[in-house]
Amino acid sequence: MDGQRRRYQEVAEVLRKELGNGTFKVGDRLRPERQIAEEMNVSRSLLREAMIMLEIEGLIDVRKGSGTYVVRLPDAEQVTPTSNLEDIGPFELLQARQLMESNIAAFAASMVTKADILRMRDALEREREDLAKGSGGYEADEEFHLLIAEATQNSVLVDMVRNLWQQRTRSRMWDKLHERIFDNTYREEWLNDHQDILDALQRRDPQAAKQAMWQHLENVKKRLMDLSDVDDPAFDAYLFQQDPLTPA
Repeated sequence: MDGQRRRYQEVAEVLRKELGNGTFKVGDRLRPERQIAEEMNVSRSLLREAMIMLEIEGLIDVRKGSGTYVVRLPDAEQVTPTSNLEDIGPFELLQARQLMESNIAAFAASMVTKADILRMRDALEREREDLAKGSGGYEADEEFHLLIAEATQNSVLVDMVRNLWQQRTRSRMWDKLHERIFDNTYREEWLNDHQDILDALQRRDPQAAKQAMWQHLENVKKRLMDLSDVDDPAFDAYLFQQDPLTPA
């Protein structure tokens, strides 16, 4: 694999070639995601990232509850746009956060101070207020995660978490994923997850904190996959759901 290319970009290249080989014309509907993923032997999340990339390129259009349609055929010599080389797939990013932040939460549970807990409570309260007001911002959400990293008393870990959030903020793919989502009730679920994490930190229980953070980000991945699905709900996508990873 080319060191400059991510896995979803390779999958997107295969799909781009399929669009350009004469099989499709503008207006055609693509096969359901679960079928394409099975044919290519890749995960639904990886395929979703590749499809988002093609959507950003203006080759396909996704229509909620209907499917994905061809709106433009690629040029014969079209290659991966340079602007997308530095982007990160949203589910790839979430998996990295899950692996990192679950262990950070475990370490934070052994290092956390009363002042740290009070700051986390304040962030959680601001998150509740934002949801009550219908705010679409994620500032309090981000602050809560950063405060957990800060509770480790390790500035390198703080910088790592901050960098992942900054990559999310800069990501066109993350923005495009959220354009498919119209139901914001999932954020209430994530708020409850945050409370579970805080409870474990207050008990200074590393294993519970690790599990709570892992489960929170597993919930985020699953809800974003479900809510951003554009295929006809009659398709049996549930047969192709992946088993979540389980922390050691």
